Amino acid sequence: MKFGFHISISGGFGRVVERAKIRGCDTIQLFSRNPRGWRYSPLKEEEIEKFKQNRKTCGIDPVFTHLPYLPNLASPKSDLLRISIFTLEEELRRAKILGADFVVAHMGAKLDSPLEKAISRISDSINTAFGNVKNNVILLLENTAGEGSEVGDRFSVIRGVIDRIDDKGRVGMCLDTAHAFEAGYDLSTEKGISDTLKEFDDTIGLEILYLLHLNDSKTPLGSHRDLHWHIGEGYIGLESFRNIVNCPLLSHLPCIMETPRKNEEDDIKNMKTVRGLITK
Repeated sequence: MKFGFHISISGGFGRVVERAKIRGCDTIQLFSRNPRGWRYSPLKEEEIEKFKQNRKTCGIDPVFTHLPYLPNLASPKSDLLRISIFTLEEELRRAKILGADFVVAHMGAKLDSPLEKAISRISDSINTAFGNVKNNVILLLENTAGEGSEVGDRFSVIRGVIDRIDDKGRVGMCLDTAHAFEAGYDLSTEKGISDTLKEFDDTIGLEILYLLHLNDSKTPLGSHRDLHWHIGEGYIGLESFRNIVNCPLLSHLPCIMETPRKNEEDDIKNMKTVRGLITK
């Protein structure tokens, strides 16, 4: 099992691998651009080549990019939906340039529209993006906590989106442990983990699970409040993370932590904790 963090691109891509090394990362996730705005700058060839060479030297693989926060592929508002699709298309292009094999994306919020229509908008948006950007980058849909009108807290809903995607070879899943717990999947017990994975496999299929977002939850089971916490210090708990990282069904997966960070010491602490749980 490989472990890593979401790494800041502040100061340029040339600094990403250095930050990853300090944290002991085998794998990383990053934004390819400012995640809180619509505008972006073209990727600089010199920086990208340095990033690629550094990650090759350090053996960091795979690399995941994450769609910015603003896009909403479920939006009933036509202008927002249009720019959201454009942003997804651009992210698929940028991931390819960076040498990232995967883009992680939240599916968005339905606002006041019916769920079924939101599901159709999400899948239609992805089909449009795949039609306009023909590369081999795989889009990973991330489950949600179900906060507000977020789409994707239930595995059955995610299955509904995937069923409507034409090129299923280009779509997979990212399972966030905090989001699943906050959505009502009890990962705090061994039985709960087993039941959750069985439902996931029966509904979506473990064969298209490419990534774990390994986060504890600061809020209780079924809270539908998305608040990540340090590994073993939240409501999921240390022993459950021991069960998760040693689970034979998950042991081949890369894990990205998105735990709270005041400074690099927080990440180093979480990395030490999670590596100390491996028993197999």
